[in-house]
Amino acid sequence: SATNKAIINAEIADIRYREQLQCMSLNIYHEARSDSTLGQEAVGMVVMNRVFDNRYPDTVCDVVYQAHVNGNGNPIRNKCQFSWYCDGKSDRIPESENWERAKAVAWDILNTNEYRGLAEGATHYHATYVNPYWSRSASMDEIGQIGAHLFYRWQS
Repeated sequence: SATNKAIINAEIADIRYREQLQCMSLNIYHEARSDSTLGQEAVGMVVMNRVFDNRYPDTVCDVVYQAHVNGNGNPIRNKCQFSWYCDGKSDRIPESENWERAKAVAWDILNTNEYRGLAEGATHYHATYVNPYWSRSASMDEIGQIGAHLFYRWQS
């Protein structure tokens, strides 16, 4: 019946939403767990800016897990968009205040427009203690620093 189909569709939408929320939470946790809440929000907005940019995949999970893969489809170490995903370290999350905060920030990002302009359209960032090759590209504009990360966007 139409009612059953609507219920099933709503359940599927809820599962997909929870998957996207989990991906955003994991990325915020692994990339910025020791950063300020503002720094975590900026890292989360980079993911959203990529979702809205046609150069990148169109879901949070697809953006977070975007990587160069080997012949078996497994991510190649240190060839991922977000370093935590393929750095060879454990991705296990201990129950902690940092994990709870990352989940709360992820929820805010996916459910409000409160942080929409925070990262000023940034699609890239890196920790202040590294200097990746792409940050020196003529096609990237450095926006500035928020917390422990420097943020960049494509030149207009």
